[in-house]
Amino acid sequence: MSEEGLEYDRIVQDGPKKADMATNTDDKSIRQAYEDVRLDSSDTEWAVFKHENSIVVCTAKGSNFDEFKEQFGDDDRAFGYIRIQMGDEISKRTKFLFLTWVGKNVGVIKKAKMSTDKALIKAVISNFAVELHLESINEIDMQNFKEQLAKAGGANYGTGIRED
Repeated sequence: MSEEGLEYDRIVQDGPKKADMATNTDDKSIRQAYEDVRLDSSDTEWAVFKHENSIVVCTAKGSNFDEFKEQFGDDDRAFGYIRIQMGDEISKRTKFLFLTWVGKNVGVIKKAKMSTDKALIKAVISNFAVELHLESINEIDMQNFKEQLAKAGGANYGTGIRED
């Protein structure tokens, strides 16, 4: 039998070859970054997790918000985890925000896979007050994040001083 005939028989019996679309996670690097962001004594305020081939890994972490924002490009699929100090002069609270990023150049299939990939990440990153799905770099804004956290936080007492 010819090579083409053998390939035809294989397709009929086994079905066509499919690209391996399964995403895996580097749980160790993700967990270490997650715990570093959550640790009060750490200077690390954020971590970013991106796809490297079919594995999601921690690709960056730091304390400068501008550097955090630089991690998200038009071709990227990523997740971010950030610690933000909330409250007023009387009551300070640390809140955490989780975001899913899909750049504008990401294809339909990869965009669709983000929901299942997010479930894998959330198996490790489980503590946050707000979750956002962002597709525009303008949405990665500290004021926007603080507003979302304030909305989710319930009581917001302000300074206690009434201005006349």
